[in-house]
Amino acid sequence: MQRYERAHNNSGMELKDRIKLARQRAGLSQKQAADKAGLDQATISNLERGKHLGSSHLLQIADALSVSFRWLSAGAGEMQVGTNDNHGVYDANTTPVTQPMHYHRYPVVSEVQAGWFAECVVPYPPGMEERHETSDYAAKGAAFWLEVTGDSMTAPPGARPSIPEGTFVLVDTGIEATPGKLVVAQLDESNEATFKKLVIDGGQKYLKPLNPAYPLIPINGNCRIIGVAVEAKTKL
Repeated sequence: MQRYERAHNNSGMELKDRIKLARQRAGLSQKQAADKAGLDQATISNLERGKHLGSSHLLQIADALSVSFRWLSAGAGEMQVGTNDNHGVYDANTTPVTQPMHYHRYPVVSEVQAGWFAECVVPYPPGMEERHETSDYAAKGAAFWLEVTGDSMTAPPGARPSIPEGTFVLVDTGIEATPGKLVVAQLDESNEATFKKLVIDGGQKYLKPLNPAYPLIPINGNCRIIGVAVEAKTKL
């Protein structure tokens, strides 16, 4: 029976050492690891040399190297190598099952002015996606991140949801927009868009801000829903 090595806590190892160990166990060069993670080789090289003590791309690197993000980023828990690793011994009498990493990369297209309609290029042309953010959400259609600016989607204290300025919102174009959903709507014959809550009142559709200081925007054939918000995250 093939046997496997248990990767223990490794809290004494530095990030640079864990990345190098994971890459070597995956049998990849720095260039191959970078390509698999969708990064440039310099990013992997700088991390392995300790030139950078952290990175916003650790999810992508963990996915590419088939290791636990928690282990890679903090040295906590198990390394969670897959069953194709032939390097050693596992302390159990059964072979561990590979735990797939289900992270997806979506482009950050442009900003949405949450208070009023603002420029947002949709759909995005190839090559425009200079930035990416990751998520474990598997989109049903083309998806992209938008960074919210303004405070029209900031709800009163205690109210939920609340989408403050600086929040990244993942928009899925493959989901049906139903009343109550947070949506991105695009003005007809333009590239202007806004991020609001879709509501119906007396048979009339509106785009409703979460901030009551802003007015409802009636939908009268002047725009179309281009996607539904499925995730939001804020960076500190």
